[in-house]
Amino acid sequence: MKERAALIVATMDTKGKEVQYLSECIQESGLTALTLDGGTLGESPFPTSVTRDEVALAGGMPLRQVQDLGDEAKAIAVMTSGATAIAKRLYKEGRIGGIMSIGGAMGTIMGTGVMRSFPAGFPKVMISTMASSNTRPYVGTKDIMMLYSICDLSGVNRVTGKVLRNGANALAGMLRDQLGYVPTTAPVLALSTLGTTETCSQRVRAAFEAKGMEVLVFHTTGAGGQAMDEVVSEEEITGVIDLSLDEIGNNRFGGDYDAGPDRCSAALRKGVPTVVVPGNIDFLGGGPLKMAQLRFPGRRLHVHNSAITAVRTTQEEVNVIAGIIATRCNEARGLVSCLVPAGGFSAWDQPGGPFYDPDAVNSFSRTFRDVLSPAVPLHVLPFNINAPEFADAVIATMEELLAKTGSRV
Repeated sequence: MKERAALIVATMDTKGKEVQYLSECIQESGLTALTLDGGTLGESPFPTSVTRDEVALAGGMPLRQVQDLGDEAKAIAVMTSGATAIAKRLYKEGRIGGIMSIGGAMGTIMGTGVMRSFPAGFPKVMISTMASSNTRPYVGTKDIMMLYSICDLSGVNRVTGKVLRNGANALAGMLRDQLGYVPTTAPVLALSTLGTTETCSQRVRAAFEAKGMEVLVFHTTGAGGQAMDEVVSEEEITGVIDLSLDEIGNNRFGGDYDAGPDRCSAALRKGVPTVVVPGNIDFLGGGPLKMAQLRFPGRRLHVHNSAITAVRTTQEEVNVIAGIIATRCNEARGLVSCLVPAGGFSAWDQPGGPFYDPDAVNSFSRTFRDVLSPAVPLHVLPFNINAPEFADAVIATMEELLAKTGSRV
């Protein structure tokens, strides 16, 4: 198999020496490094494989015009667009097998912006001064390896030299895996969950894996649900069990686990057979306790750990969530069936639990029935979501939908 090069994306006017060092590290591993210059100010200290002029033109305008924008955000957007277009062309030509980038805030925006356009499994390593803060804006829903540079990337010294070398060796190790991962041809089931519905999800997962399905499990912490919807949109998915829909409330009411306004829509719009369960809608993500107390004063709180405090949703919020879920089910283009656990939406929503509230569950069920089309099957079951009887009902319902589609499961 032909060896593919590592593509190093950076602003060479500020990170040229560091990129030269990275290139040397990769070459010491017996691999080839290509360099792409996304800088707009000074010249690169060495000839690059892709020049900044080429990047700017690929982004839609000559370099001089980019420099005259007078706005660094607009300039980096143009260069990121150009770098992405060129990197994808090199990928389609079979010339690159992985991407590496280094930078501060702006360099990280460009480097990860290019990386997010590549599929899961394609090696991506970002060495950044931003890697010790909130990385979601950079990583998004892709498998980007972020390595904290510790020191500013201003020269190769006893600290950055080690970090840069480790990053280069990590990418080299991934590039040496010439065979790569070969996926199975089994039918695929996408399943959403959180720790508070894990008992149910494990039983469901085991049942369908025993039938020969490949089960993709997504934790609905914001990025997880967004990633699930993206995978459902892009891949051949046989069925979806949306067991955890907390992200809908988080988006609507300002919680931490926000997956955007279209959560739970991808499978329904695509026509993938879907079982919808309003799991985990009894709480929002509130962050550390002190932050949660400030953001949600007077609310019922449960400290999950030092970083996560759950905030009990009110009955009014639960009713809004019910309306959103029902409306999305009404718009489904394929088979869909809904199951409501009348014994509680999560492990915390049951007798003795911190968020037990049977009135909220009953209110949800009434609102859900009122909004849901009579054409959509609805089953309200007298169990907590983690009860074996409820999990078995989810399994049976999914089996019924798959049978109607003629699935070989």
